[in-house]
Amino acid sequence: MFDDKTILVTGGTGSFGKQFVRTVLKRYKPARLIVFSRDELKQFEMQREFDHPAMRYFLGDVRDGDRLRQAMRDVDYVVHAAAIKQVPAAEYNPMECIKTNVNGAQNVINAAIDNEVDRVIALSTDKAASPINLYGASKLASDKLFVAANNMVGRRRTRFSVVRYGNVVGSRGSVVPFFRQLVKEGVKELPITDERMTRFWITLDQGVDFVLRCFGRMHGGEIFVPKIPTARIVDLASAIAPECSVRHVGIRPGEKLHEIMVTGDDSRLTLEFEKHYVIAPSITYVAQPNFNYDMTGEQGKTVEDGFSYSSDNNPWLLTVDEIRNLIAAA
Repeated sequence: MFDDKTILVTGGTGSFGKQFVRTVLKRYKPARLIVFSRDELKQFEMQREFDHPAMRYFLGDVRDGDRLRQAMRDVDYVVHAAAIKQVPAAEYNPMECIKTNVNGAQNVINAAIDNEVDRVIALSTDKAASPINLYGASKLASDKLFVAANNMVGRRRTRFSVVRYGNVVGSRGSVVPFFRQLVKEGVKELPITDERMTRFWITLDQGVDFVLRCFGRMHGGEIFVPKIPTARIVDLASAIAPECSVRHVGIRPGEKLHEIMVTGDDSRLTLEFEKHYVIAPSITYVAQPNFNYDMTGEQGKTVEDGFSYSSDNNPWLLTVDEIRNLIAAA
């Protein structure tokens, strides 16, 4: 469905954006593939890696609605990956986080509707479910904006959905490269927040694949949640550096012991499919689709009342060897 189409990815120089570009160029023949971001150095570095006639590099910030409207002319599909993601940075610079993650989301929506973009998928995070930090709260607001945008399009064709998943193995700023750097520096112990802590994990390849598949699945208004494994933080440390001991440093401000992607309050709206969950919108537009079936025809089933999908109740718990294999695959 991406052959001869124009695709734009905001935050396209980030970890996800680069892998998304790499995958699309390998599998499809897009007419144009636009990287929209504000960092000219990272764009220059990407141009050296991705020398392809379909590639376009647009400097711009999602805070700038006029620039987004200009960038989305004749665009068919948009992936919104731009965000301020670091929890401490968001706590220390709250208004900057809101300007990018909330106001920027609204700008993407307005630009997509004005240009009659066909489909838009916004990337979310497990931290948006029952958030306790500003990053999570801002992404929850973003999710709500993208879901509700389907009620604003009128007769226009644009549809919006959200993809929510957990920690990405090896992404910039994540714990895996942090632990590896410490090992490289010769430390004898790794800092652990809490030995009970668990996290959802997904590779960049898996995240990109899931987003691409959801473009074909979406009616508009869904929050897609993949079924992915959980790892305990102590097992992760053991997988990376079995020779190192651990040092408990306590949970940082704005951090959870366990992450959640589907809350119990969302259970009445949640459908389970073979490899993912769908949280249907609570308020739908006039032409309400049947979310029990996705656009590929796959049928989901309603989950039990009170169901939640959390990293501590996830039956898919990785062993140390499986964590090691996951890191190697990433």
